[in-house]
Amino acid sequence: MDKARERLEHLWRRGREFLGTEYAIMGGAMSWISERQLVAAISNGGGFGVLACGSMGPGLLREEIRATQELTARPFGVNLITLHPDLDALIDVCGEMQVGHIVLAGGLPSAASIKRAKDTGAKVICFAPAVVLAKKLLRAGVDALVIEGAEAGGHVGPVATSVLAQEILPVIDQVPVFVAGGIGRGEAIVSYLEMGASGCQLGTRFVCASECIAHPNFKKAFIRAAARDALPSVQVDPQFPVIPVRALSNNATRRFILFQMEVISRFKSGEIEQKDAQLEIEHFWAGALKRAVIDGDVENGSLMAGQSVGMVTREQPTAEILQELLSQALAALADRHGPVPVQA
Repeated sequence: MDKARERLEHLWRRGREFLGTEYAIMGGAMSWISERQLVAAISNGGGFGVLACGSMGPGLLREEIRATQELTARPFGVNLITLHPDLDALIDVCGEMQVGHIVLAGGLPSAASIKRAKDTGAKVICFAPAVVLAKKLLRAGVDALVIEGAEAGGHVGPVATSVLAQEILPVIDQVPVFVAGGIGRGEAIVSYLEMGASGCQLGTRFVCASECIAHPNFKKAFIRAAARDALPSVQVDPQFPVIPVRALSNNATRRFILFQMEVISRFKSGEIEQKDAQLEIEHFWAGALKRAVIDGDVENGSLMAGQSVGMVTREQPTAEILQELLSQALAALADRHGPVPVQA
């Protein structure tokens, strides 16, 4: 296993050095889930926790960063949504609190936002859903990229992780690239590292960590679920676009389809304008994630989950999850690079 460990250290050295961690494993920033407890647990376990700012204002983010810093002395990042109306102020809070890594997500950040984040002294990480956008982000000065495939939970693009990896990893080597989406085992981490990734990001795998504050009902839904249960939201009419969100199917998922049909019918009858109809559809899920994660209403809330949910089989400590991933990665490398038996 020593050779396997040596090989693994070589494969993810760049990612580890960039993150300042023992393992080049990032925790995905999940709203209401990736808060101080889970973020600190991932960092303390040797990975890289990422705090999800979500809709927090500057004051609340400041307190959450401070609370996380009290729970861990190890590196962690802060994920900011680029469409947040107070983005500049949130970046400034990260600078004030000496956050080492800022992740800009939820859209393509402006060059000005990237510069503002870099001017705090932080390393800036952005999401690149295509080669052309990866190159644009590089020109804007990002320090690392995450490529996330359609298998991920929450808001997703149309391209599979395996395809994005084949498109982007051979082309982009100027900065570390982390792969995300549908990753639940160490063998998968190794495969992407061997393709040229510097590390991987996992979200769904950590939802049932003991330190995660998600409601027991939410965790039970993940433990029961199979990969095929995590589906992207359905768009009824192209005239009323719906941003795909991958989540476990439940009563709310079914009601959303009927709701779209009802709203579109009202538009066609002249009862409401198209803009108002679109807003009603978009507002259907308002507060739905909190309803499921915090309140435990798993029938009427949003159960955002990646397809790797089928690999979540029990609640366990974060450190144990990280150790499982490491053991699987090392075992895969030992098998792959061990002696080839001589045929008689």
